[in-house]
Amino acid sequence: MRRRRGAPLSDATTLAALVAAGEIGPRELVEAACGAVERLDDELGAVPVRFFQAALDRADRVDRRAPFAGVPFLMKDVGARQAGQPYYAGNRALRDADHRADADTALGARFRKIGLVTIGNSSAPEFGLQSNTWPLVYGPTRNPWDPRRSAGGSSGGACAAVAAGIVPVAHASDGAGSIRIPAAWCGLVGLKPSRDRVVWRHAGSERSDVEFVVARSLRDTAAFLDWLRATRYGRRPAEFSAALRRQPDCLRVGFWTRSPAETPVHPEVRAAVEGTAARLARSGHAVEEAAPASFSEYGERALHGAVLGATEYRGCLADLEERLGRRVGRGDVEPFLWELSNIEHGEASDDEIESAARWNAGWVRRTRGWFRRFDLLVTPTVCEPAPLLEALDPRKLAPLEMLERMVPHMAFTEPWNATGLPAISLPLAWTARGLPIGVQLVSGPGRERLLLSVAATLLSADPDPAAPRPRIRA
Repeated sequence: MRRRRGAPLSDATTLAALVAAGEIGPRELVEAACGAVERLDDELGAVPVRFFQAALDRADRVDRRAPFAGVPFLMKDVGARQAGQPYYAGNRALRDADHRADADTALGARFRKIGLVTIGNSSAPEFGLQSNTWPLVYGPTRNPWDPRRSAGGSSGGACAAVAAGIVPVAHASDGAGSIRIPAAWCGLVGLKPSRDRVVWRHAGSERSDVEFVVARSLRDTAAFLDWLRATRYGRRPAEFSAALRRQPDCLRVGFWTRSPAETPVHPEVRAAVEGTAARLARSGHAVEEAAPASFSEYGERALHGAVLGATEYRGCLADLEERLGRRVGRGDVEPFLWELSNIEHGEASDDEIESAARWNAGWVRRTRGWFRRFDLLVTPTVCEPAPLLEALDPRKLAPLEMLERMVPHMAFTEPWNATGLPAISLPLAWTARGLPIGVQLVSGPGRERLLLSVAATLLSADPDPAAPRPRIRA
């Protein structure tokens, strides 16, 4: 692949500019990405589903007027889909049936329209239900900073591939932290947009999950938010990109390092949050240790969440039955999903489900109310740096043991899915062992521009050639 001297081909913005200037062709970019998969993925385990020839054919036909024409891309194997491409959701039965998407979802179509060329599907835990990426059908995704460690989940394959430089940006989704957890562990920018900010298949449904991308640069994150937001496709003001150049006014900022789940927070993670709060204070913001009082209700909320969670797990089984065209049994899914769906232990009553939903709605109102007094909350993204994979081996852990180990990972991220508020993980620190640490910023409804403005004061918007690099990289 040709390189312009001195131009680091490190993010989608750079690659798109080179294509627009005629300095490199879409096919060359796609060939380079496919080659990187072939060289690195035996060790990484990030891209188990590949369709390189279709990608090369697409690169030859891509509309060069599109904003990201020819930029190589990965679809997560859970969530948005593109017509004709494999869609297995990390599930062995779908893989064995070679299930394929019969149509684009709204977001899948938007990815095509902006010029991205999908070269494969990134790995995800079965139906995206775990904070580690180790689907039994494929095996573990390894962290490019230390392959003995987890890349996180459920967008672990996407984050590992982007961190390793296989592609500059990749599709991701987030139902309880699935963008931000792996972004934190892989040293990426991970934005969970506000509910319904980005075009997708469930608009207006009050769901906790959202879809977006993960990226190495802050400017890519802002640019993709401009192009993927839920409006008609076409030219539009670059309001989110412009936010990176806007200095935020004096803000009232709370920071918090105690886990809502009452689990320990690693000292280096706590120090990263405190250091970020100190930087914001030196910039003139009013900073204090504070968080929503509803954080103290974690135990009660977990009891109600168990009722609602089983309903979600059963929904995955229903979706699988629809795709396979038959009833499914224990052998069609991993033990984690089968056991936690309580399929063999009866369902909660309608009254129990209604009561849990009503309590949760009150919790959401109380939590969102905190942002009437504060502009920003700073927390850890995850309570610890990337753990060793052996501690999360699904072949050795019973489903409830796995769930117990996952709970601390989601404690700081899941509240913002339930509330629909925007949150971003930034790679602002590294441990003494050289592992990334993510710091999370959260703001009020629809305030992505504020998050991006503050993020740009903490992290360079452009790729930093002097930034630490992972051990496994293209």
